[in-house]
Amino acid sequence: MSVKVEQIEKNKVGLEILVPAKEFSLAIDRTAKKIAGEIIIPGFRKGKAPRHIIERYVGKEYLQKEAVDPVLGPAYAQALDESGIWPVSRPEVELIQVEEGKDLIFKAVVEVKPEVELGQYMGLGVEKKSPQVMEQQVDDELKRRQDLHAKLIQIDEGEIIDNDIAVIDFEGFIDGVPFAGGKGENHELTIGSNTFIPGFEEQLIGAHKDQAVDVNVRFPDEYHSKDLAGKEALFKVQINSIKRKELVPLDDEFAKDISEFETLSELREDVKQKMITAAGMRLNNEYRAEIVKKAVDNASVEIPEGMIRSKIDSMIADLQNNLSYQGVSLEQYYSYINSNEGQLRENYRAQAVERTKTELVLDAIAQKEGIAVSDEDVEKEMVKLSEQYGRKAEELKQILAAQGELEWFKIGIVSDRTIDLLVENNDVKKEEPEEETENTDAGKKE
Repeated sequence: MSVKVEQIEKNKVGLEILVPAKEFSLAIDRTAKKIAGEIIIPGFRKGKAPRHIIERYVGKEYLQKEAVDPVLGPAYAQALDESGIWPVSRPEVELIQVEEGKDLIFKAVVEVKPEVELGQYMGLGVEKKSPQVMEQQVDDELKRRQDLHAKLIQIDEGEIIDNDIAVIDFEGFIDGVPFAGGKGENHELTIGSNTFIPGFEEQLIGAHKDQAVDVNVRFPDEYHSKDLAGKEALFKVQINSIKRKELVPLDDEFAKDISEFETLSELREDVKQKMITAAGMRLNNEYRAEIVKKAVDNASVEIPEGMIRSKIDSMIADLQNNLSYQGVSLEQYYSYINSNEGQLRENYRAQAVERTKTELVLDAIAQKEGIAVSDEDVEKEMVKLSEQYGRKAEELKQILAAQGELEWFKIGIVSDRTIDLLVENNDVKKEEPEEETENTDAGKKE
């Protein structure tokens, strides 16, 4: 096999691939045998008809056409390997010569990984903030825990007040007609939670147990159901029961009951330290992200459209996967947000461009700085992952390999190490020769 590479545009190449005539003839023979096993030809047992009979039965052109597809994939893969081209889009294939006895020739046009012109990425001088936790934040967290461990008591006498839990039956009507999804029984509604239509919960305040209440509301104009958006509705509500939270005092006994500490002071200090740790982790992530963003902003790259489409495809696939865990389909999601795939793709575009540019810039820095990952590095990271998920490292490795994610796992390690390098050198100015500010290996496989 031979391959010729032609630069068509800045980030697009054409590969003219030649498959030797002998190899193509063997492919036609294999195709004929396959067809012989699939069809019944009078006078021959299934799979036993000779090739010339098959050719006469289905036609020479059809036989040659069917033989092409099994050849194209392996030939294209081999051509990429030999030429060192790193495609970022599906190839546009054009058959140039398809005739038995002659070389099979086809052309594959693909977008390739673009060149990255790096700007300053060392000594960026991004400020790292120190975590601070105010005493009011600690108070609020303790009150949250107090509320979480409150006792629920039944209110048989008295009115519903804010923060009560009203157990209700309800049915909604528009113009006197019940509407789908507007009915519920023994629903526990926390007053002030704002989980129902605006204005609904407030109209229950002051009601008593066993009382019937008419609630008049207007659905928001942007309501997810087009049939209900902007419409006036009447809900007939029956108050079945009222529950109220009874808070236990914030004292040493409270600390003993909900934690391993003996005093409220000890619990308070533990809460504060954990909040400081959490704030520190958040600020550190923001610090790293800001350094990366600055390095990316300082770089220039022309991203092929195919890479952007591919990234959007990946984002939608991730969304679909997350929705599936909730038992929701993409079509249901589009209906809920009053949108469609075209609008979603457009909404994702800017984010896809930013993510793709970030990946390209980090990869270019890694190449320039000689950051690579060995098999030993992968094994060490697998061990860390196994400790985190409680599964054997080899088992996790096999799962990633089966899902085609092992290479992305390696890329993730390189990316993390590249970011570590940028962070370590955030305050260090580094002289960089101007002629080396480009990633000249763009579009080539490592």
